[in-house]
Amino acid sequence: MGRIGIFIERYTITRSEEMGALMRYSQVARRLGHQVDYIFRPDMYKIPQYDAIYIRAHTDPLNSSYIAARTAQLNGVRVIDDPDSIYICCDKVNMYQHLKNAGVSMPETLFLEQRDLNLERGAELFHTLSNPLVLKAPNSSFSMYVERVQTPKEYVRVGNRFLRRADRIVAQRFIRSEFDLRVGVLAGEPLYVCQYLIPKKRWKILTHIENGRIICGPVKGVELDQADPRLLDTALQAAKAIGNGFYGIDLKQVDDGFVVIEVNDNPTINAGEEDQKAPHLYERITRYLMGEWGLS
Repeated sequence: MGRIGIFIERYTITRSEEMGALMRYSQVARRLGHQVDYIFRPDMYKIPQYDAIYIRAHTDPLNSSYIAARTAQLNGVRVIDDPDSIYICCDKVNMYQHLKNAGVSMPETLFLEQRDLNLERGAELFHTLSNPLVLKAPNSSFSMYVERVQTPKEYVRVGNRFLRRADRIVAQRFIRSEFDLRVGVLAGEPLYVCQYLIPKKRWKILTHIENGRIICGPVKGVELDQADPRLLDTALQAAKAIGNGFYGIDLKQVDDGFVVIEVNDNPTINAGEEDQKAPHLYERITRYLMGEWGLS
């Protein structure tokens, strides 16, 4: 029997599907004979008392979740997500550089500085990459600070806004699609596959609009043994470029295969969505945390 602490922040549990996934995970871990506690920011001093920590809060090197991950790592406690993965994935420039160095298939991607934000450079990028062009702030998440621009003026305006948050931003070729694919990877093995359908008249799976509302499309699970082997191979290559933890690899299908759009640490797991065709994922996460699986 082991002790597992699930680290959460109160503000991150906003949907019944999120709570449902936590409840399903707790039930599976307890059925396997483990004690499960929910721990919050004031409880972080208790982390060394646990055998494993499962982080289900927004990750960022400036957030409490990173402190929880580092505390676990420094005390020899197995943790999802590990702080090294958080550090890489929460900086898109760092993450894409890891993917490039590993030769992972991805849309053409450039890193821009303040000197690149002028009309002439914008026109050049539209010619060489695509029109529209996708700009991303490096520390964005949940599709925030990811925008599509169609004119040099938009390019300069959005780029300058993003550079208030960082010293470099990302420009990427736009790939049109009706859905994104995500492969959940844990310890170098595929855990689940799903499609995130893009809502009508939108171009990304999550769109933030006024009053804090979010528009998103439905999620469709895919059986692992029915997934295209090229999809799984590309996702596993991307995960390996980052580390050996738990990742959500976002991909799009192109004529000659699949390209990686980004790698997410701390990937979303919602009841009835990511686990649709992968009910085993809760047990696999538990066994990984307890050192019973994924040690090679």
